[in-house]
Order: sequence, then C-alpha cells, then structure tokens
Amino acid sequence: MKKLIEYFEKNNIPYSEEMICKFDAYRSGILQWNEFVNLTAIREPEEFTIKHFVDSVTCYKSDEYQNSERILDLGTGAGFPGVPLAILSPDKEFVLVDSLKKRLKIIDELCLSIGIDNVTTVHARAEDLAKNGAYREKYDMCTSRAVANLSVLCEYCLPFVKVGGYMAAYKGADLAKEAEEAKNAIKILGGKLCKTIDASFDEAAEEHKILLIEKVTRTPSKYPRKAGSPAKEPLK
Repeated sequence: MKKLIEYFEKNNIPYSEEMICKFDAYRSGILQWNEFVNLTAIREPEEFTIKHFVDSVTCYKSDEYQNSERILDLGTGAGFPGVPLAILSPDKEFVLVDSLKKRLKIIDELCLSIGIDNVTTVHARAEDLAKNGAYREKYDMCTSRAVANLSVLCEYCLPFVKVGGYMAAYKGADLAKEAEEAKNAIKILGGKLCKTIDASFDEAAEEHKILLIEKVTRTPSKYPRKAGSPAKEPLK
C-alpha cells in the first residue's frame, strides 16, 4: 500500500491505518477471486493500487464530491470507483450498480468480511433502473468508469442525478474530443460541462481524467431510452 499512502500524503487526503488495512484486504480479495471470475486484467499488486485505487479516489478532494452524501456508481465492475471512495468516506452512502450479478455477490461478500458498511449493491441495467422512481434523480453524484462513449454514458448516468448534483465520468486521454462531441447530448439530458480533474498518478502513468458534469435541469422522462438503444444510436 506504499503507493496509496504516498498519494494520500502528497494530496493531503486524510486516512487512517484502519482504512489502509481495508484497502489491502479488498485488493487481496479481488485478486483471489480473480482466479475464478474475470474481475480485472491487472494482477500485479502495485499496478492494481495505482490503476484501481488511486484512479478511483482522484475526485475525493473536489468540492463536488465532498458536498455529495448519496453516490451511485454505475457499471461498477469489481467495485471501482465505489468501494475505494466508500472506504475513504464512511459518512457517505454508496449504491453500486452492475448488470452482472456474480460481480456484485463478490463485492457484497468482501465488504461484509472487511467491514465496509456504507455500500449496497443493485443488480440492474441502467436503462431499467433509471425508470424506477426510487432511484431516478435521487443522487448527489453518479460516478462511472464504464467503457462507453461519453454521450452514451451520460444517457445512462444523468437520469440518476438530482438537479444541483454531478456526474463524474472517468475517462482517458481523448476526453476533450469526446466532450465536444457529447455537448448537445449533455444539454438534452439536463447537464452542463463543469470541469476536468487530472487523475494521472505521475508523469509516467497513462493519462486519465475525470469529467464533472453538473445537472442543471431535470432529464426528460423519455431518457434513458429502452435497453440497447443508447449504445446503438447515441444522442448527437
């Protein structure tokens, strides 16, 4: 966990020994389960720490994240960025959503055994869950590291965010191009480009960025469209 501690100290992020133990236990658990279920292509512990833990928590210092109490992590996969953020922010509530139940069962089991008690998981597709009034526009922030075109990702995520809240899209080096192409889609869905956070750990690391989109008006009820439509015909 040396790299993680180094990152926390460099960026003045408060942490405790108990938190570091939880990060360590979660990494060990995911890597053990990875022998049986495909959770991550990254198997080397230090690389795992940088690409999964450090990358996940780079929105932590932003005011937008700090002011959020209820956070939904869409397409969470093996629990990123939701679980690392939940470890650092035990006072916040996290709902982790994924379409693959097997992954969520592993997250549930690990969180229970490690003592991460501010995480709940939901097995659903974004297009269906966003039509449920218990989830629609109920969250201060929706995070996602899912691999999808930004306009598609916005149609999945923005319906969960309440007006005044934010979507945090974890993206790569081509973010500026994606953001430009998704401008109209973001507007249609009730969002507005807010700011970009540099999520690169060091100069040698891959270029990662987090795009924050503010929810300024309610998302029209017809969005998201039925399952499969956003990916097949992205909003333009």
